[in-house]
Amino acid sequence: MKKFIEIIKNKWLIKGTTTILLAVIIIACYIGLTVLADKLEIEDLDFTEKKLYSLSDETKNKLKDLDEEITIQLINIDDEYIKEYTRKYKVYSDKIDIEEVDDLSSRVDLKTEYNLDDTDSLIVVSAGEKEKTLTLYDLYTIDYSTGQQIDVTEEAVTNAIVEVTIDEKPQIYIFSGKTYYEPEQSLSTITTQLTNEANEVKYLDILSTGSVPDDCDCLIITTLAEDMSEMERDKILEYIQRGGKILFLISQNILEVDTPNLNSILDQYGVSIQYGAIFEQDTTKMLQNAPEFIISDVNASFMSDIGMNLQMCLVDAGSIELADDTKQEELSVEYETIASTGDTAFIRTNFDTTSYTRTDADSEEGSFIVGARATKKISEDVSSEIIIYSNELCASNLQIPVSTQYYMYAVDLYNNKDVILNSISHLTERTDTITIRKTGETEQYTVSEKGDTLIKIIIFTIPAIIILIGLVIWIIRRRRK
Repeated sequence: MKKFIEIIKNKWLIKGTTTILLAVIIIACYIGLTVLADKLEIEDLDFTEKKLYSLSDETKNKLKDLDEEITIQLINIDDEYIKEYTRKYKVYSDKIDIEEVDDLSSRVDLKTEYNLDDTDSLIVVSAGEKEKTLTLYDLYTIDYSTGQQIDVTEEAVTNAIVEVTIDEKPQIYIFSGKTYYEPEQSLSTITTQLTNEANEVKYLDILSTGSVPDDCDCLIITTLAEDMSEMERDKILEYIQRGGKILFLISQNILEVDTPNLNSILDQYGVSIQYGAIFEQDTTKMLQNAPEFIISDVNASFMSDIGMNLQMCLVDAGSIELADDTKQEELSVEYETIASTGDTAFIRTNFDTTSYTRTDADSEEGSFIVGARATKKISEDVSSEIIIYSNELCASNLQIPVSTQYYMYAVDLYNNKDVILNSISHLTERTDTITIRKTGETEQYTVSEKGDTLIKIIIFTIPAIIILIGLVIWIIRRRRK
C-alpha cells in the first residue's frame, strides 16, 4: 500500500494526470459547445468579403416580414452544404420549418405527388396551398464567359419563399414585333431574373392583342428597328392615361430611324433623346479607357435605402433632354435625374471619325443625362410614370471582352442588372425586391509566389519550430534531473 501511495505522489504522475485531465476537459468543452451550437442552430461565422456562405441582408429583410408559416422539405438531399445553408433560414425566422426526408422509400405520398423514384432529390417550399419545387439543377448555373459554376442556392430558395407568399404576381409586358434587338435573347438575363423574383413576363404584340392589357403593371419598350404604328402609339397613349408605368431602354440615338410615333409618346413627359453617342473624357468614368463605355454613378430616390453606391456602365449612350420649367409645368411632369456623365463628356454625330479625342465636329464638353425618371399627373388620383435609360445594351447579353481570355455580359458590368431590375421593381411597386442581389461567385486563392511562400511558412514552418523548441527544452530538463 505504501509503495502504491509513493507512486501516486510522484511529480511526473501528478503532472501527467493533470495534463491528461485538462486535455479531456478541453475536448469535452469543445464537443459540448459544438452540440449546443448545433441544437441552437447558430449561424456559422462568415469571414469572406462578399459573405458568400451566409444569408444576405436582402434575404434577411424578406424573412423578417414573413407572416405565413413556410415549410421547406429537403427530399433525399445528401449534400451537407445544401442542408446547412437551408437551415440558416430557420435561424432568422420562426415562421420557417425545415423537414428533412432522407428515406424516400417510406414516403409513398411524396413519391406519388411529385412522381419521384427512391433516389430522386427535390426541395419543396410551401405556404398553405402554394408551393414551389426546386431540383438540384436549380441551385447552380454556369457563367458561360468563364465556364465557372455559380452557386445560386440562396437566390433560388429565397425567390421560392417570395413566390409562395406573394398575393399576386406583377404582370410585366415587353413590347415586341418592331424591336431592333430580339428581347427574348438580348434581355434573357433580365427576364429570367424577373421570373425568378415572382413576376410574370410576357411579350406584347399590340397589333395582335389590340390593346395594352388591363393587368399590365409595367410596359418595357426597347430600341425600335422601325417606328411603331399609329394604332400601337394610340393604345400606349391610352395606357398612359390610365396611369400606366413604362421602362424605356432605347439606343435610338445612334440609329438613323425616323420614329415620330415613339417620339409622341415621349413628348407626353417632355422627354427626348439627342442624336449621337456620348464619349466620356474622364478616365475614371470609362471602362478600360474606352470613352464610349461610360461609367455613371446612379442616384435614385427609390434606391436610396440600399445603403451603398451604385454604378452603371452604358455603351454608346445618348443624351436625354428634359423639358424646361415652363413646359414641365404645362405637362404636369416632375423629373428626377438617375444617371449622368462627367463634366467633360461630348456628343459625337459623325461616326466616321476614328479618334477618341474630341474634334471640332463634336459637341461642346459638358455633363449629359443618361438615366431619368418622369412622373406625370393625369388627374387628382391618377399618375403615370416612366423610367428611361438612353441605352439598351447595358441591359443586354452583349459580350464585352475584359481580357484576352474572358468576356462579360454587358448586363453584368458594375450594377447594371440591379439598376434595371430595381427600376422595374419600383414601377411595379415591389419595394421588397429593390436591393443589391448577391452573386454566387466563388472566392479563389490567388496570391503571389512570395506571398504563397510566406503563408506556407506561417502555416507549416512556425508550428514545426515551436514543436522542435519544446522537444529540446524537454530533453534539456530531463538531462538536468
